[in-house]
Amino acid sequence: MNAESSLATDVTSPRPMLDMSGIVKRFGANEVLRGVSLQVARGETVVVIGPSGSGKTTLLRCVNLLEDYQQGTVAVDGEPVGYVMDRGGQRQRMAEREIAAAREKIGIVFQSYNLFPHMTVLQNIVAAPIRVRGIPRPKAEQRARDLLAMVGLSEKADAYPARLSGGQQQRVAIARALAMDPKIMLFDEVTSALDPELVGEVLAAMQQLARDGMTMIVVTHEMSFARDVADRVVFMDGGVIVEQGAPEEMFASPRTDRVRQFLKRYNDRYRI
Repeated sequence: MNAESSLATDVTSPRPMLDMSGIVKRFGANEVLRGVSLQVARGETVVVIGPSGSGKTTLLRCVNLLEDYQQGTVAVDGEPVGYVMDRGGQRQRMAEREIAAAREKIGIVFQSYNLFPHMTVLQNIVAAPIRVRGIPRPKAEQRARDLLAMVGLSEKADAYPARLSGGQQQRVAIARALAMDPKIMLFDEVTSALDPELVGEVLAAMQQLARDGMTMIVVTHEMSFARDVADRVVFMDGGVIVEQGAPEEMFASPRTDRVRQFLKRYNDRYRI
């Protein structure tokens, strides 16, 4: 199976790929998420924007329970992640083995690359498929090479992370996440730590994923990516979703004063 065909999704299914309902997250007395609900369709690219501290990253981390939360539920492809509702309507935490199995469906890429420095690029990508999913090494390595070709790094399979640029390391991190064949990909400010000249190559790899039909949630300050690639833009502030819509609507004629204020500098820059 090649990299492109493995990303195909059943876009005809009415069930959303991601269904988050009433998520409340508190750090002590600070309520970071205030009853957030978000659905993402199969094959949809949702870009989440907003000021620092608005809850964007926390929301992303709640999807696969990297952050626990006090209220609400999450389901990926109809299967719960973290919590289920019992017959009495009470929320119950799933067993850890069930949570681990659910997380395998969710790929996530962070600001930092988190590659193993003592492993080659190929070894970094095949480690989890072999150890976690029990995929035979030849099959895992072929899949890894297909993914490296997709992100434009075929020639780097035997290189070590220290020999790669930041942009190249981030593309390896994307390939590593895809090697587990996730149903949804989460990206948390993946270009924020890169030099400006390296940002484009990472965004191009993400744009290719969107074209191939991968379901994606992208937290970013790259407004050009949101404008050009997103199917839907979600604006968060103060732990809630303030506004959401098609990028052409959000950037050209936002409905709320808060979004207009936030986007004004970007509208001026790109002359939308």
